[in-house]
Amino acid sequence: MHALAQEAARRAGALLRDGRPADLAVARTKSSPIDVVTEMDIAAEKLITDLIAGHRPDDGFLGEEGASTEGTSGIRWVVDPLDGTVNYLYGLPTWSVSVAAEQDGERVVGVVAAPMRGETCHAVRGRGAWATGAWEGERRLACRPAPPFDQALVSTGFNYVTEVRTHQAEVAHRLIPLLRDIRRGGSAAVDLCDVAAGRLDGYYERGLHPWDLAAGDLIAREAGALTGGRPGLPPGHDLTVAAAPGVFEPLQQHLENLGAWHD
Repeated sequence: MHALAQEAARRAGALLRDGRPADLAVARTKSSPIDVVTEMDIAAEKLITDLIAGHRPDDGFLGEEGASTEGTSGIRWVVDPLDGTVNYLYGLPTWSVSVAAEQDGERVVGVVAAPMRGETCHAVRGRGAWATGAWEGERRLACRPAPPFDQALVSTGFNYVTEVRTHQAEVAHRLIPLLRDIRRGGSAAVDLCDVAAGRLDGYYERGLHPWDLAAGDLIAREAGALTGGRPGLPPGHDLTVAAAPGVFEPLQQHLENLGAWHD
């Protein structure tokens, strides 16, 4: 499954990178008129699901662009064929392909390919997180040692529903004086991998779906990061938090106190 996920992400990434038409068009919208799907999102998801189903016809799928089958094997593939669609639409480089596999509801494989970076991060449960890139061979990922909270660099994202992102901006406004700074990259999967790689001390976001976080969450945890949602809950739609131990706890508590999970 690990090798198949890597191959699917590699092929979809190559399609998106090399096949992007100059006149790329919006195929439809989702939560709001600015939450878009392009023809390439749809093509990439079909490539991934066709490839995996050809090797594992009994597995299930959950994909952002509509792939949804139960399967009979106990394995479900959770796929975001293009995480960071607006970045991709505008020609910005921060977008990715995310492919994860769950066994009986538990994430066991995760791959995030970021073609414009020339990097792929991947993990198998219990075997650590790894990356390939411009360097030679594979590099084992490890989150950064925790700095004092006021020196932590944290990333976040914003929803495409106006009322939700207005609230998210208010939370960020109150949180930023407590930190070194806040970044906004535009791909949740890339942000989670950047926590794993030690490029960020932490990340949080409200409103993520399973396909946004499935692969990146596993990669971050296998790199030594802690992940969760509201205190005592797993990461999910209400809130996703990932950070190095020592940053995770105060970040999660500040977000709870600021009501980051609701309007």
